[in-house]
Amino acid sequence: MVDADPLLLGQAVRHARTTRGLTLDQLAARVEVSASQLSLIETGRREPKIGLVRALSDALDVPLATLLAAEPPSERAALEIELAQAQRGSLYRSLGLPDVKANKGMSTPVLQTILGLHRELARRHSEASATPEEARRANTELRLWMRGRDSHLPYVEEAAADLLGTVGHTSGALSHSSVSRMARSLGLEIMHVSDLPHSARSVIDLANGRIYLPPASIPGGHGLRALALQAMAHRLLGHERPSTYAEFLKQRLEINYFSSACLMPLRAAVESLQKAKAQRDLSVEDFRDGFGVTHEAAAMRMSNLLTSHLGIRMHFLRVTGDGAIAKAAENDGLPLPTDVTGAVEGQLVCRHWAARTAFARTNRTTEHYQYDDTPAGTFWSASQTGTTEHDEFSITVGVPFADAKWFRGRDTERRETSTCPDESCCRRPPAGLTARWRDAAWPSARLHAHVLAPLPSGTFPGVEDTEVYEFLDRHAG
Repeated sequence: MVDADPLLLGQAVRHARTTRGLTLDQLAARVEVSASQLSLIETGRREPKIGLVRALSDALDVPLATLLAAEPPSERAALEIELAQAQRGSLYRSLGLPDVKANKGMSTPVLQTILGLHRELARRHSEASATPEEARRANTELRLWMRGRDSHLPYVEEAAADLLGTVGHTSGALSHSSVSRMARSLGLEIMHVSDLPHSARSVIDLANGRIYLPPASIPGGHGLRALALQAMAHRLLGHERPSTYAEFLKQRLEINYFSSACLMPLRAAVESLQKAKAQRDLSVEDFRDGFGVTHEAAAMRMSNLLTSHLGIRMHFLRVTGDGAIAKAAENDGLPLPTDVTGAVEGQLVCRHWAARTAFARTNRTTEHYQYDDTPAGTFWSASQTGTTEHDEFSITVGVPFADAKWFRGRDTERRETSTCPDESCCRRPPAGLTARWRDAAWPSARLHAHVLAPLPSGTFPGVEDTEVYEFLDRHAG
């Protein structure tokens, strides 16, 4: 067989044949094949052997390279090839419609109209939208994909190391000026503006080489480094416009990972963790302070490295004040609650787990250490609480009992027992309370609108294209 697109090859043969005024039967006789076989070749439904292609080249007096060229022989041929490819795609096949053959009787305007409909169908289908259930399923698949890799992505680590090499950064806190120089090495300039689109955290102007970020004076300015690095990651990791919501989620995961790998470089981060392990003093707090990042960023980075480089299986949780999981990663067997789709986001963790008992502490300036006895075994956890404008949250890093020996806080005497998912553990009120209040309580639930609404559709989910384009237009001058 030949190494060429069958559709392109077939169009090249047909173009050469019709240009020379030959019928299918005449050309088939010259190369000693049946007319039906030649017809299949011309329509791209059969891939010929190289010997037959050479025979066609000789019979048509056309250079072999011309028949094997990567470009359609004419504008009309390009349209016919595009139509054939569209009709062979899974999107068109899913409609159960018959194929339309682009024969001589079909005028070019009609062909262009049909292709226009195909393109619009593909565009609408490619908008990365999803219902909440579809999004949860996609997120679950991504979580399991990461678990299978112990949350470690070497290809992203390599991309981050290459970019850090442009500024010679190896350890410690990554400065804003270094981030700016890293951007310039990619032909990008970081610009802080006060009128970013409401739906976007950052915007890249590919035409003018600019990364637009919020004002540098906003509280928690360390987050601006992460935003800038995430924007650069799209280019370095070769991201295309997401065609599915699952692809959008994976891109988000990769750019967040890339940002963390730049803020906490692999070699320095692993050396820091290995040193702390040797001293049996692993701590999210020390790791966080060593690189000047947030507690959550440090905890997530530890989830990337503890298993892959230190052989310690672990779990990470971000839990909101009401006990619901916002983010989770685990490869140590922690029995996370799941819904029928397998998703953990929004599920309530046991009231006895450290991720929730940490909220009851009066002194929240240090980490909260605790052992949790569960049906899957005993786990040690370290939790730190924080607040946002709208809610409080806890960040938890934990390991199986056998690995607690490597961590600061292993000597804690706090221990809780959880029998969840048994409802008698913490989800079923005690009988006395139930008898007293069941008929007298009428709470009004806090309902989040996103539970009922589909995720906003568009080129990038949740982002309003018009607002972004108007923003770029204002700043393009």
